Amino acid sequence: MPKEKSESERAAGKLISAIQKEWGLEIGEPAAEQSELVIGLAHELLQARNAASMRNVLGSKPIKEFLGSNWVQSHGGVEFAILELEAAIRNESA
Repeated sequence: MPKEKSESERAAGKLISAIQKEWGLEIGEPAAEQSELVIGLAHELLQARNAASMRNVLGSKPIKEFLGSNWVQSHGGVEFAILELEAAIRNESA
């Protein structure tokens, strides 16, 4: 029987999808390299699987800072996914 995903795990998956869309627009450009690094950071959150573990990965950083504030600011397509993940972590922790 497949393991049920936590709300934060699902939200982290959506964040990765949003980042991949941004990365797809940059393929062949120098900026794509930084986006690949950001995808790797988002995968760290996904692999954490739940809010408590994600908080450990984040340390004291907000998600935007963890991914890179400048990168997030220049890739507005990920903002909603970040907000969803933040909400999922809060909801799971409540």
